[in-house]
Amino acid sequence: MRTANTRTILIWTLVALVGAAGWTVLALSRGEDVSAAWMVAAALGSYAIAYRFYAKFIAYKVLKVDRTRATPAERLNNGIDFHPTDRRVLLGHHFAAIAGAGPLVGPVLAAQMGYLPGTIWIIVGVIFAGAVQDMVVLFFSTRRDGRSLGQMAREEIGPFGGAAALIAAFAIMIILLGVLALVIVNALAQSPWGTFSIAMTIPIALLMGFYLRVLRPGRVSEVSLIGVALLLLALVAGRWVAESSWADTFTLAPSTLVVWLVGYGFIASILPVWMLLAPRDYLSTFMKIGTIVLLALGVVIALPTLKMDPVTDFASRGDGPVFAGSLFPFVFITIACGALSGFHSLISSGTTPKMIQKETQVRMIGYGSMLMESSVAVMALVAASIIDPGLYFAMNAPAGVIGDTVQNASQVVGSWGYQISPEALARAAENVEEASLLSRTGGAPTLAIGVSEIFSQVTGGGLRAFWYHFAIMFEALFILTALDAGTRVGRFMLQDTLGNLYRPFRNVSWKPGLVITSAVVCGLWGYFLWVGVHEPLGGINQLFPIFGISNQLLAAVALAVCTTLLVKSGRLKWAWITGIPLAWDAVVTLTASWQKVFSSDPKVGFLKQRQVFQDAIDRGEVLPPAKSMDDMHTVVTNSTVDGVLTAVLALLIVVVIADAARVCVRHIRRPALSTLSEAPYVESRITAPAGLFPTKDEKEEARAVTSAGTR
Repeated sequence: MRTANTRTILIWTLVALVGAAGWTVLALSRGEDVSAAWMVAAALGSYAIAYRFYAKFIAYKVLKVDRTRATPAERLNNGIDFHPTDRRVLLGHHFAAIAGAGPLVGPVLAAQMGYLPGTIWIIVGVIFAGAVQDMVVLFFSTRRDGRSLGQMAREEIGPFGGAAALIAAFAIMIILLGVLALVIVNALAQSPWGTFSIAMTIPIALLMGFYLRVLRPGRVSEVSLIGVALLLLALVAGRWVAESSWADTFTLAPSTLVVWLVGYGFIASILPVWMLLAPRDYLSTFMKIGTIVLLALGVVIALPTLKMDPVTDFASRGDGPVFAGSLFPFVFITIACGALSGFHSLISSGTTPKMIQKETQVRMIGYGSMLMESSVAVMALVAASIIDPGLYFAMNAPAGVIGDTVQNASQVVGSWGYQISPEALARAAENVEEASLLSRTGGAPTLAIGVSEIFSQVTGGGLRAFWYHFAIMFEALFILTALDAGTRVGRFMLQDTLGNLYRPFRNVSWKPGLVITSAVVCGLWGYFLWVGVHEPLGGINQLFPIFGISNQLLAAVALAVCTTLLVKSGRLKWAWITGIPLAWDAVVTLTASWQKVFSSDPKVGFLKQRQVFQDAIDRGEVLPPAKSMDDMHTVVTNSTVDGVLTAVLALLIVVVIADAARVCVRHIRRPALSTLSEAPYVESRITAPAGLFPTKDEKEEARAVTSAGTR
């Protein structure tokens, strides 16, 4: 026993030293070359310590997870939404559902401020805010029959603050789903390789679902091997298809993709969760995690240097070409998923609490999945920081700023202090078989360039085009899994909301309600997507500028609900665990909201932007990005809508936080007046490990149950 304890202490000391060494090099390096491997070391060392100690402390000391208590999946099992799911499959589903565009795109865009601010926020933010939010929301939703975030707010905070939370959460969800869908459309349009490979994941997932449910129940290892083999075949076949006569069949226009995405979202929302959603997300996780692990290994093998500055001048000036605004608060808004994301709270109070077998699994699934997503964000930041900064800014600055020729782009980027020749810009595009890389905004192409850079170094300098297009397809798969799970969660939210008006809607198994709410959710985000695809300045493009703020405002709702529940459930002394992240998030997002509405800089403030474009209309002048007077009027409308929506959402969140504070103060003064809507205790009959690998005691418990069942 003493030897085992000594070995454990030595291992965790070594892990801590690796993480500390990474942080030391990143923080103290000034002017010399820094290997990206130090960023990976800082992240992995910090994650390991946080999961082993902080997450365990919260789960067992603060939340007091109970392995003997039956979860909603066991008590309410209906084979559609409530279904006890193997922890490994559920881990894959949950990770795939939360890991959308954010951890891939946000860090790439935030690299304009330098690699150091983003690295600090991604790692520190996830440990003390993002992963804590996901785990605590999952725990409290599991204790409440899988209630949605908005419904928990209504029941625990009160009808006034709860109504504000319901409205804000649902509106933000539609915005998030529309933006995610737009990223998918942009990634897959005219891409037969990506379209074929991603389409094939659907029949593969259906096969896996029936395999586990009907053919070989419980054989997760078998179905995993089959699924991974078929997925790899689909990836390879995608390139064959792209080079064959079938290419035209899978080369889809954006409008066609919109129809397919809406149809897929509707079907995925109403089918039993075991049939498509869970196995598909589990399957995609192999590709997601596999790619990120290979990317991390590639960094360790190739040891690429970080070419971006630790902190750029744009961080203090706030006039960056990628996005306007100073480091505080906009880095913390741009980097959401991977550090702290309100979208995750909807998954943690949506599909996952209806599928989890044991409360003890909330640490692995809630906290662990978020650490996995944070590692994705770190690798995205690495990919953006190892390429030439001149190429980075040429790819991410809009065409209205740098022009549409490599000569103009080279001159403009050089004026910012980042030199790159026209020949280098043209050669970078040729290397990945693209006509041009100029103004490939949105983050995804930049990430793909970074991935191709790392993998090509590992493979001897070749295959850049292959790795670039592989990364583009990988990003589309990453995002699609968040879209289908998010649509299902939107359905749950709408059912909970309408259930307050007409009780049958509250029963998620009620088929008319299931179909109606799924159609409404898909119709809403589908409408914004359709308009956005056909009108470059309309539809979801109109709402894109408030994507980041909306997401972080939603996180404030989740943390306010968590803090209220910690106080009301007798955990007042631990309320700081979510209270401190809530305070930070509220300061950041409300500051950003104020600046986005009232800033005198037209690149930041919506109302100022509206005034500038309206004045230009009065003069008969057309300003970029508008190309006509009709576009000018559209920009004015967009600025007005974005400004009003931002103000309304911020006001709703202030109402939620204020009402939550009122409830907490009332409970502290008169606890007898407080009530909890927690489901009653029912003893569990399921035996399942808490972590990915069963402990010795859990193995013995499983054997005892098996022996008792065979008598």
